Amino acid sequence: MTSSDDQLPALSVIGSANKRTAILELAAEAETRGFAGLACPGVGGNLALCGSLAHVTKTITFWSSIQPIYLSHPMETAATAAHIAEVSGGRFRLGLGVSHVPMLDRIGLATGKPLSDMRDYVASLRAAARGAGTMPPILLAALRDRMLDLAVEIGDGALWANASLSHTPMQVARIPADRRRNLQLANMVPTVIDTDVNAARAIHRRTLSGYIVLPNYRNYWRVAGYSDEMDAIEAALERGDRDAATAAMSDRWIDDCTISGDAAGVRDRLAAWYATGVTPIAVMSSTTGGQAKAIRELFDLYN
Repeated sequence: MTSSDDQLPALSVIGSANKRTAILELAAEAETRGFAGLACPGVGGNLALCGSLAHVTKTITFWSSIQPIYLSHPMETAATAAHIAEVSGGRFRLGLGVSHVPMLDRIGLATGKPLSDMRDYVASLRAAARGAGTMPPILLAALRDRMLDLAVEIGDGALWANASLSHTPMQVARIPADRRRNLQLANMVPTVIDTDVNAARAIHRRTLSGYIVLPNYRNYWRVAGYSDEMDAIEAALERGDRDAATAAMSDRWIDDCTISGDAAGVRDRLAAWYATGVTPIAVMSSTTGGQAKAIRELFDLYN
């Protein structure tokens, strides 16, 4: 096995409208370059993108990261997941999450209790396997401890997004050693390769501005050691002052939850994520272009 310093990260790929073919070509290239996997975030029809990945790649594993459980009946998800698993030769993993109440409220979907709803959904998926076919490994979005515990109990892995590098080892330590060896653990980490760290941080602030409004994320970051930042952000949000909320996103917090810097610095930070026992999923952005350019910048990092 290679050391963490030699390991390439997994890569996030998003099927943006009118750019899907180009993204699939980059995904196929990521396979030939030896990247650790492909993660499809829960935007833009990620299960459809996973279905395409099954046909344009041959060896790389890939997964939804994540498919919100409230968007699809478990019988439909089971049929789709079993289909992708079968035609990919078992390379697909089904990443599930409860998503976020504000987003679901906007589209008129009712939500329940996250832990019990997730438990029931996974049970329904497995019950549907008799007709749908063999279920792929199931990964649960597990930002906080109780959902992580559920992932260990009923799942095949756990997925984080925007997690704190300093706090993650404490969460990984919750997992019994015998289970840890058999679980897929990965984190979606926003990544910008640029020698101008402040410019890269500005990109991350825009990315994370959509997450600081979510109570579950703020609660997570409090536990991770950022109570002062969360207090200031909440006060600013209550006043309706989004500029002040952005200003409260400290460099210390940004640097703990994202990756910025030159080539050597980014590689070192990705290796640091591997050292926690969690595979980093590079969610690429660029200070000078879009997703495709950012992915190319990552490719250049490992030439």
